[in-house]
Amino acid sequence: MTKFRKFGALLLAAALLTGTAACSGGSGSSSAPAADNNNTAATTPDAGTPAPDAAAPAASGDKKVVTFFHRWPNEPKNPIFTAYVNDFMAANSDIEIQMDCVLNDSYKEKVRVLVSGNSVPDVFSSWSGSFAENLVSSGNVLALDDMLAADTAFKDSFIESQVGPFTFDGKVYGLPMSMDGKAFFYNKDIFSANNLSVPKTLDELYAAMDTLKAAGFETPLIEGLADAWAVSHYEGTIISRLLDPAVMAKDTNKSTGEFTDPAYIEALNIFKKLTEYMGDAASGLDHETARNMFVAGEVPLIYCQLAEIRIINGETSLDTGASLGFEYDFFNFPSIAGGKGDQTGLTGAPEGFMLSNKAQNPDEAQKFFKYILSVESGERMTKEAGEISAIKGAVNENSASPEINRAVDMILSATSSVPWYDNAVEASIGDAFMRGGQSLAIGDMTAEEVMADVQNVAAEVRAANPQ
Repeated sequence: MTKFRKFGALLLAAALLTGTAACSGGSGSSSAPAADNNNTAATTPDAGTPAPDAAAPAASGDKKVVTFFHRWPNEPKNPIFTAYVNDFMAANSDIEIQMDCVLNDSYKEKVRVLVSGNSVPDVFSSWSGSFAENLVSSGNVLALDDMLAADTAFKDSFIESQVGPFTFDGKVYGLPMSMDGKAFFYNKDIFSANNLSVPKTLDELYAAMDTLKAAGFETPLIEGLADAWAVSHYEGTIISRLLDPAVMAKDTNKSTGEFTDPAYIEALNIFKKLTEYMGDAASGLDHETARNMFVAGEVPLIYCQLAEIRIINGETSLDTGASLGFEYDFFNFPSIAGGKGDQTGLTGAPEGFMLSNKAQNPDEAQKFFKYILSVESGERMTKEAGEISAIKGAVNENSASPEINRAVDMILSATSSVPWYDNAVEASIGDAFMRGGQSLAIGDMTAEEVMADVQNVAAEVRAANPQ
């Protein structure tokens, strides 16, 4: 039996402190501001969310309705989407955009239900890779090839490498709004004071953290392990370094995944060792709190998304009021000796939007789709929300900080793109990895026990998805 007792108590306590968020209506009204992160988990109410198999929305007067569903109900992105909607409707008086949104984890479940039913939103956000492919398998997502062939300027406006993860069986089913990557952010002042250089290998990373501990940093590395997705990012990166790509491909396939390779045990044990540098408090923290500790200069290292640069820089309303009193930089997860995977691949993937093939007003839906994915919209999202846009020219010296421009270079120069692991594998398998990783971190399970649970879930998934 999976042992989640200790961690469950921590999550229950955290849940009592966690707010909810949702938005709805043509005006895109939003809840009170909270941290926006590409993988921020929260429990959200059903109010304001499109109901599966609901009747078609009623238009105001003779206006044509386009339904729009996304996962950013908080600052800084939701006010921008609200502005997109209002500006678009002001310029197109015959069209009404009905916008709904919920946070990350709720969105994952709700969009799956909606897209597989009869109430597919006309325009909706999606992660790329396996998550998008699963939505496409519903048969309710529009292939975009005809639209792109008819508008080559729009087609050519995207960074080509970021379109591939939305392409399945030779057809494009989504287009990227943003691109991202995962990196260790480090306090350059602390590293310099301790004569440390950027670690190139995992052993060098361990040695650097040992030096920092000896220098008085009891917690040289921090993470909010109460957020299951944060655990997944560590696990997925380490697995991608260790596992043979052919085995990875087999295991991420729902019909063939077995997860029996011994590299998984090694990967989880590496994750466990990294958590030992985080201190006991990490298991009760969320990622935002951990990030604030790094920003405050309390810890030298944190594994963050490049999309968080703007928050770290204190350039949004999410700033706690404390200015960053040190220089920082970031580096890719170091190589692991003996690993069979790509040692310089970058974890991260584009995220974007899809269209329903059941829209009652398809021309109007496509018009709005193109509007939110225009260069102008991308530049605004970059400038106001720190988005690392996947639209050519949207990230520039005027719209982004030097750190974000360096992040673009890091993403585009990566030897490969490693998908977010909770989206790469089937959802229940991803959950077994994430929850198992949380229990592993607090010593409530061993790596072998976690993998036994993963293998049991994988067997159920294979049985439900025969070849």
